[in-house]
Amino acid sequence: MRGKIVKVGYFKEQGLEVFLEKLRSQGWLELFTNNELGCSQPDLAEFYARVTVTEGTVTSVVNWVQIEFDAQTLGEILGVPSVGFNLYVREDKSLLSKARLLDLAQRLSQQPGLKHP
Repeated sequence: MRGKIVKVGYFKEQGLEVFLEKLRSQGWLELFTNNELGCSQPDLAEFYARVTVTEGTVTSVVNWVQIEFDAQTLGEILGVPSVGFNLYVREDKSLLSKARLLDLAQRLSQQPGLKHP
């Protein structure tokens, strides 16, 4: 199974060049546009079925192997910078209005009927 791939053309059409530029400037664009990366669908399902996140540490079990990582370790594994990752995942999204968050979520997920961001 391939991961979620960012289709650069689609994001440009949607006026989301700033998002692409942020991915590019942080060294993450290659990660999200590389269609050679992939994983086993059953293993991914098992990972998500057993995942917990506690104080920034992700823990799960796949094929009886315990997996544990934080943002910095995941960045090292994926070969991408992790500095500033906490800004992406923070719970406080008050910098954007609810309407703007919904608009962005609809565009990024390609689901115009989405009701909640």
